[in-house]
Amino acid sequence: MKPTSTTRIKGQPSPSRRSARDRQKPFVQQRDVPDSPQNIWRWACALVLIAAGLLRLLYLTEKPLHHDEGVNGLFLSQLFHNGFYHYNPANYHGPTLYFFGLVTTTLNSLFYGKYGLSTFAIRLVPALFGTGIVWLIFYFRRSIGKFGSMTAAMLVTVSPGFVFFSRYFIHEILFVFFTLALVVTIMRFRETAQPRYLMWAAACAALLFATKETFVITAVVLVLAYLCMRVYMHLRNRLAGDSRSGLSKEKNKEAEDLTENSGILTPQLIATAAPVFVVVSMLFYSSFFTNPQGVLDSIRTFGYWGKTGTTEYLSPWPTYLKWLSQIELPALALGGLGIVVALIQVRSRFAVFSAFWALGITAAYSLVPYKTPWLALNLVLPLAIMAGYFLGQWYELGNKERSPLLRASAVMVLLAALASSSYQAIDLSFFSYDNDAIPYSYAHTVRDFLGLVDEIERVASHNPAGKNIGISVMSPEHWPLPWYLRDYPNVGYWGKIIPTSEPIIIASEQQASEVEKKLSILYRRFHSYGLRPGARLVLFLRGDQRP
Repeated sequence: MKPTSTTRIKGQPSPSRRSARDRQKPFVQQRDVPDSPQNIWRWACALVLIAAGLLRLLYLTEKPLHHDEGVNGLFLSQLFHNGFYHYNPANYHGPTLYFFGLVTTTLNSLFYGKYGLSTFAIRLVPALFGTGIVWLIFYFRRSIGKFGSMTAAMLVTVSPGFVFFSRYFIHEILFVFFTLALVVTIMRFRETAQPRYLMWAAACAALLFATKETFVITAVVLVLAYLCMRVYMHLRNRLAGDSRSGLSKEKNKEAEDLTENSGILTPQLIATAAPVFVVVSMLFYSSFFTNPQGVLDSIRTFGYWGKTGTTEYLSPWPTYLKWLSQIELPALALGGLGIVVALIQVRSRFAVFSAFWALGITAAYSLVPYKTPWLALNLVLPLAIMAGYFLGQWYELGNKERSPLLRASAVMVLLAALASSSYQAIDLSFFSYDNDAIPYSYAHTVRDFLGLVDEIERVASHNPAGKNIGISVMSPEHWPLPWYLRDYPNVGYWGKIIPTSEPIIIASEQQASEVEKKLSILYRRFHSYGLRPGARLVLFLRGDQRP
């Protein structure tokens, strides 16, 4: 039977009970129209992530590998070809970099066979994790607002340090990603009280531990930052009850941005999360149970690195602040202002926590004598978050006061910061990557080095042996040459002058005169190439070889 005008369809209200406005609406339920501001937010996030990905992926192989990248690449080569990797507690940091590198190179080998072990494939690992850092920052929109979190994400997107080292096959970008993931998952647990987020936090902590020995510094700083936040906010909340303090009840209420139902650690939850940490860290340090000694070595390493931190790469305590003022000034200046504003306003637990995080990690790494440029990323991350908070508060003040001028000024400051950082990031990563006057370009391999690699390939192409050609590398300094000669099985790395009859000799500039004196009858000096600032390599060819 067809329904008439008076027929009531089940689940719909009686016509007599509907208002005149409702009667004009169809009974058929319409699809919800997506919230326009939410759509704008999603599109903005997508555009920022695309920009981050492009800055980290474009021309990824143009820059020659750094010394440390070459060493890491050798370990990955052994894992890729032979399935062998054993953690070394005395050096080279944790195993996560190599196993994630194994994933990208294995996938790449599906298309390129043995040549899947490529510069692009290994650098893809930090590039993806570097983009992931930007993605994680968007989560903080609940704590520092959409404008604040977007600002922080954009500053990290164009940060000269984050762009530069996201194109480096070293451990630091993975370490910063897992640090941020640990903070995010703990926050989700505190907000939702869902145990799964605590399990994820335990896994992130384990991956952080399995990435670098500086896990101890980060873990201590994060715990102290949380405790300082609790104590600081408790004291400020007590003052809020005193009329002489000048803090209103409304401001005090704003400071309590965690609900009463927030997640609380219990012995049962800790007992559940602890095995996750242990199992995940053991999987990596034991090379997935093929090297049980690696688990013990993961503890022994702190003895080695305790000595390294006080005997090598020593610099005075203000070094990081000096470096950041040269190349990360927007994050440093705006982040410093954000720390001040967060501690004065006390409106957000996360902002206060991040303020102490930034102060604590800066103090910790400044006090440790061991200093390298990539460690500065651990400082830049919370500073960028605080910079986002500062500009977010500035923008929100414009909304509150209904002042377009305040909003416009916050946007203008953000655009100026992005322009400055973008220029430095692009210049450093694509043009001046071997300029040792820039702090991040730390003893980087000069671009001239790739000319040596090209010349060896040309010589090999004219030799009947091809890539089986014999090569004697006599220079003590030669990294990252082993990575670029990974497909040449007959290369010897001697580190000194030896008698040889191989078609190719590579010596240091300091060895060149002695090589010419001893071997001039058989060899001729072809050309010299830069390796890194202060180091050059000389190519000698046997008389019957032609370039």
